[in-house]
Amino acid sequence: MELIADLKSMICSLFEVHSEKSGVQRIVTPIEYPGSGDRIVIRIRPTQNGFQLDENGEAALYASMAGGDCESDVVDRWATDLSLYSPARYNSEDQLISANTVDQRLIAPYIFRVAEAAQQLFSIATSRTERHSNDFKERVKNVVAQTASKLQLPYETDFTLPIAGGLVADHYISAKVPLIIVTATSATRLLEAELIHMQYQMEHTGGFVLAVTESQASVGKKQFERANYYTGKTVSFSPNDLGPLIKSLVH
Repeated sequence: MELIADLKSMICSLFEVHSEKSGVQRIVTPIEYPGSGDRIVIRIRPTQNGFQLDENGEAALYASMAGGDCESDVVDRWATDLSLYSPARYNSEDQLISANTVDQRLIAPYIFRVAEAAQQLFSIATSRTERHSNDFKERVKNVVAQTASKLQLPYETDFTLPIAGGLVADHYISAKVPLIIVTATSATRLLEAELIHMQYQMEHTGGFVLAVTESQASVGKKQFERANYYTGKTVSFSPNDLGPLIKSLVH
C-alpha cells in the first residue's frame, strides 16, 4: 500500500495546476511536444454546459514555428480520424484542439486525450519539415542567384549583417540600398526578419528587408500579415514573380 501511495504522489507531482481568471485552470503536463522539450499545457474552461479542455492552439503554433504545415491534406485526414476514436476534436479554422464534457469525472482522462492529440498534430505537421524546407530554400536561392547575375550585382549567401546581434541574411545583394533577403522557412525565421528590419531602423543603416515565405500557411496567416508591418515587404514565394520583384527593389 505504501508503494501505491508513493506512486500516486509521484505521478501527481508531475502535473502543475494553476488557477487563472474566470475560473480557468491551467494544467502543465509532463508530456512534451516531440523534439522540442516544450511541455503541453491544457486549459480547463467552465462553460454553460460543463467544461472545455483545450491546448490554447499551441500545438499548431509550435508546429508552424518549427516550419510545419497545419493545413495539409495529411492533417485534414488525421483530424477526421481523430473524431472517430477520441473525444478530442481539431478545429482547423481556429487551429484548436479541444474536448467538452459535463461530467467532472472525465476531466482527468480528457487532459491526456487532448495532450495526446496535441502531440500527434505537432508530429504530423512537422514530419517532412526539414527536407521540404531545404528544397524551398534551394528554389529561392536559384531565383536570387539568377536575378543577381542578370543584373550584374554583387551577391552573397549566409551574409552576416553589419548590425548588432550577429543576425544573418540568407541572401544579400549589394545595391544603392542593399537588399536583405530572408528565406522564412518557419514563423521563427520570419520573426528574425522582423528583428533585422527593426534593428536596421534603430541603427539608421541602409537596407531593405524582403522576407520570402513558401506560403501564408507555412508560417501562419496572422504571422504573415503581421510581418508586412515589420519588414520592408513579406511575400509568398512565386518563382515567376520573385525575380521581377528583386529587380524593382534594387533599382
